Amino acid sequence: MRFANPFTTTQEDTPKVKAQTTSQTVEVTADGEGLVSHAGAYLLVELTNRLGLTAALSEAMAPTRERRSAHDPGVVLRDLAVSVADGGDCLSDLGVLRGQEALFGPVASESTAHRVIKSIDAGLLEAVRAARAKALKRAWDAGARPETITLDIDASLLGAHSEKEGAAGNYKCGFGFHPLLCYLAETGEPLAGLLRPGNAGANTAADHFEVLQLALEQLPEADLRREILVRADIGGRTHAFTSDCRDAGIRFSVGYEVDERVREAILGLPASAWQQAINAEGSERDGAQVAELTNDLDLSAWPEGTRLIVRRERPHPGAQFCVFDAEGYRHTAFITDQDGVDIAAMECRHRHRAKVEDEIRCGKETGMRGMPFAAFKHNQAWLEVSLLAQAILRWGALLCLEGEIALAEPKRIRQRLLHVAGRIVRSGRRTTLRLPRSWPWAEALAAAFVRLRALPSASSP
Repeated sequence: MRFANPFTTTQEDTPKVKAQTTSQTVEVTADGEGLVSHAGAYLLVELTNRLGLTAALSEAMAPTRERRSAHDPGVVLRDLAVSVADGGDCLSDLGVLRGQEALFGPVASESTAHRVIKSIDAGLLEAVRAARAKALKRAWDAGARPETITLDIDASLLGAHSEKEGAAGNYKCGFGFHPLLCYLAETGEPLAGLLRPGNAGANTAADHFEVLQLALEQLPEADLRREILVRADIGGRTHAFTSDCRDAGIRFSVGYEVDERVREAILGLPASAWQQAINAEGSERDGAQVAELTNDLDLSAWPEGTRLIVRRERPHPGAQFCVFDAEGYRHTAFITDQDGVDIAAMECRHRHRAKVEDEIRCGKETGMRGMPFAAFKHNQAWLEVSLLAQAILRWGALLCLEGEIALAEPKRIRQRLLHVAGRIVRSGRRTTLRLPRSWPWAEALAAAFVRLRALPSASSP
């Protein structure tokens, strides 16, 4: 005899769910007039004009202009940067702006943009970087200047799916490039980028100092007299780089390997040597303590005043342990030449160097994920275009946006502000861009234009 399972349901017992369908059929036509897509990207165009970036790029690229009737190479480079900031990742994406001439004006063709990139040699690349530095100064003078200056240097891997000059295998068994980048920690602004082959060393002192020099050239001259701290992971732990920082009058904070000597020193520390680690807001960091090992190890080979600080912390659930983690702690260390007795504050500041990984990730979403050209120098120029695009987005957020959207990553800014459609309305000599009333972030975008136009113009004294 079979007995029915009380926990099973038959087809008759299953509740019927009516599929939800749209209640209307939308007819689609291609005859709209006065409409523009990606209307929010015009904020970036106007921002570059307001900060003098467009004029500076035109001046930098002037030697390559063959005739006055042709597209201004500096404007072409600006349009490329805006296109990349808007989400493009190759020259053909410039067509998004070209198809909106009513708002963006005449935009160069793909072939013209390709010629502009190919014309950028080492000298012009330096001039383009100088143009970005001028715009950064104007942005800082307009209200984006940070209270402190912390430079974060880090390397990242970029894949290449075809044979390209300079592409090589890397330590992760991939193939491509291994650029070294520098970002300003306080604002997220990109300061410098050095394109390198995939097999470039992670701890090459000469490359680190070259990127640091390029980053310092971006800072306004008056700000170079302020205290500057450069942070790097263990790849920056070289005697040459730290000595170069000392010679340049710059503080350093770089990762340090927890080797056998450090492990023995840690095990020899009394319980009283450990003090509570803190978070950025000053609250205690659960399960983490810090201690100083400066007097327990020989640091005479490093610049005078170098200190060694170590943190121990309970690892997150699921983390893998190594042999040295027998007591249930993970240990990390760094060396620094900062003054002061609050090692918890210094450790907290060094720990926040990890934020540069987010900046690089956003940079990869802003034209830096792949190098689209075959020639190495052209890809270095493209990297500079990506840095321009990232800088424009950061200046827009710092100067024109408020609240939650000002802290958003590029993807969210594009979806909510830059990609919105609008209608161009002309009445007499007045042109108005009307944003959709129903768009949730229309007011935020309109307010951004108001703040932008309240900034001093590049032409004003």
